[in-house]
Amino acid sequence: MTTLAPAAAQASRPDPAYPPLRIGPIVSRTPVVLAPMAGVTNAAFRRLCREQGAGLYVAEMVTSRALVERNVESLRIIAPDGDFRPRSIQIYGVDPATVGAAVRMVVEEDRADHVDLNFGCPVPKVTRRGGGAVLPWKRDLFRGIITAAVEAARPAGVPVTVKMRKGVDDEHLTYVEAGLTAQEVGVAAVALHGRTAADHYSGTADWDAIATLNEAVTDIPVLGNGDIWSAEDALAMVEHTGVDGVVVGRGCQGRPWLFADLEAAFAGRPDRIRPGMQYVAETMRRHATLMCEVFPSEYKALSEMRKHMAWYLKGYVVGGDLRSRLAQVSTLTELDDLLAELDLDQPYPGEPAEGPRGRAGSPKRPALPDGWLDSRELSEDFQRRLAEAELSVSGG
Repeated sequence: MTTLAPAAAQASRPDPAYPPLRIGPIVSRTPVVLAPMAGVTNAAFRRLCREQGAGLYVAEMVTSRALVERNVESLRIIAPDGDFRPRSIQIYGVDPATVGAAVRMVVEEDRADHVDLNFGCPVPKVTRRGGGAVLPWKRDLFRGIITAAVEAARPAGVPVTVKMRKGVDDEHLTYVEAGLTAQEVGVAAVALHGRTAADHYSGTADWDAIATLNEAVTDIPVLGNGDIWSAEDALAMVEHTGVDGVVVGRGCQGRPWLFADLEAAFAGRPDRIRPGMQYVAETMRRHATLMCEVFPSEYKALSEMRKHMAWYLKGYVVGGDLRSRLAQVSTLTELDDLLAELDLDQPYPGEPAEGPRGRAGSPKRPALPDGWLDSRELSEDFQRRLAEAELSVSGG
């Protein structure tokens, strides 16, 4: 099978129609950030996306405790995708001292050019311990964590950014206050996913909230996240909210070429990639090859590829049996044989391949520590309990 040539490398790159994204000393000609996604944005996927277009490509989330303890898996997660710069990582933590120590370690050892802090994760194993999307409710804890990170990164000139949600739920919103606090402390940019922790990934992202944050936070870039499924969605968000850039998550699953579309759109060009099956198959093979360079065995690499198969094939006519076998692929040879069974002459299917991807789920009451919402301040009891929330597991 032929090797996929990076689309963006072959395209002309005129001056952008939109300003570049500036995060501290880092400048990206395309104002786009790949959101860290557990089990997805490993070094192989980041490289695949980066080859398509300019932007910031953030590694999977790692916990501060795991980094400080030099957990082997966490160090693998933040390993760079080749010699590409800048290197962006995301850290999660609930203890200012541990977060500060983790940031200090990665900048002093030159493991990152940009550190993002996770205050957006809605999954119960994080929120039930007071972390992720519900942490900004404790305003002093939020301030303590971002202050520790900024101070640890400042000597190396590494910018720190914050990714967050609107709040715990619609009755407990924190995003404007958190954005202003981040600006005051010295964070280089803030990104808002237009959903609450209770929303999880359901419904429609609240772009009006993103616009509200952009109006409030005026000294640093504001980025918008949520429901960007196409380059046109990205432009629409910028026009609607006035943000300085966009963060793309589920919209690029099975569509790394979306970053070529985004680069073209922000440069004012009309060209878009509308891949036929041949192009999709080549991309899948390229992805698998890169995975084999990241993981210790071919079997592990192909096992990790399995989740991507349905995303790549969304909207294309592929029989159920072949889809099932692709979802169980174990070797590159097996993958080649299965890709050869696809109708490689099949054109782009249009609308069936567009739109939402991944599981949206439904709204759910966030799992919270008992009494978490009783006060905006952090009690001594909660301080002791939060020490247990420094999960040693990274990636999500």
